[in-house]
Amino acid sequence: MSAPAPAVVVDSSPEASQKPNPNEPLGPFSKANIIRTVATGYVPLVIATLVVFLPLLWMLLSSFKQPGEIVTMDLKILPESLNLENYATAMTTVPFAQFFANSLIVTVVGSSIKVILAILTAYALVFVGFPFKNVIFVLILVALMVPAQVSILPNYILIAGMGGKNTLWGIILPGLGTAFGTFLLRQHFLTLPPSILEAAEIDGAGHWRRLWQIIVPVSVPSIATVALVTVVSEWNDYIWPLIITDRPETMTLPVGLTLLQNSEGNGAGWGILMAGAVLVIVPILLVFAALQRYIVAGLTQGSVTG
Repeated sequence: MSAPAPAVVVDSSPEASQKPNPNEPLGPFSKANIIRTVATGYVPLVIATLVVFLPLLWMLLSSFKQPGEIVTMDLKILPESLNLENYATAMTTVPFAQFFANSLIVTVVGSSIKVILAILTAYALVFVGFPFKNVIFVLILVALMVPAQVSILPNYILIAGMGGKNTLWGIILPGLGTAFGTFLLRQHFLTLPPSILEAAEIDGAGHWRRLWQIIVPVSVPSIATVALVTVVSEWNDYIWPLIITDRPETMTLPVGLTLLQNSEGNGAGWGILMAGAVLVIVPILLVFAALQRYIVAGLTQGSVTG
């Protein structure tokens, strides 16, 4: 005869009903969930924002300060007055208008060619059949991993030998290829439904028409992302323009700031340098403000492969 099964005792007291179930998910406004969200989300976000923003804020405030307010034993965060003298000095001490025009030409021409080449290359890698296509794509990925500084010496020998020293085309030419833009657009093109291109092909549309009338209009966020990254890199490029130019007539804005540093001594030029740096980053901030709504959408569209 088998032993009777043990009786199950159920505690129905009010204290037992109030005990939390460890397997039950936490509510969105529970104390543990709020602490976890703040510790893992908001705190790192605030720290990262301060790391990026505080140097820019200090640069902006210093651009309004006099030399005695910057080089001092007593830390002064806010300037005594919003004096624009540093900005006026920065724009008149060196040929600032020439630097700005050079940077504008290099950025507009270089970025436009880079984006167009990235669109054409990505389209060919996805929609055009030719031998060794995957090998070419692997080489593009390899180019993403190679530091740009590795090619400085070969580029200098090539451009100087072609007579490109102290010329704007000598600044633009070596950087016309963009591995990042090609990679991002290729990944986005792979997510497009083949049916839209098949319908265009049935209608007799060739590759050129399919690219500019179908692919490009539906890929505006990704193309805008590539354009923004390219514009920022072209405008802020310093090492290559510094190496290939040594005359003010062909210097870009970042390189021209070195002349501001040489124009003043004994700490008197820090405010002028800060004012010049502010003038350099303001145009790029305006471009970012105009295109920032495309960035997240463009990077997300290019993150899924087909």
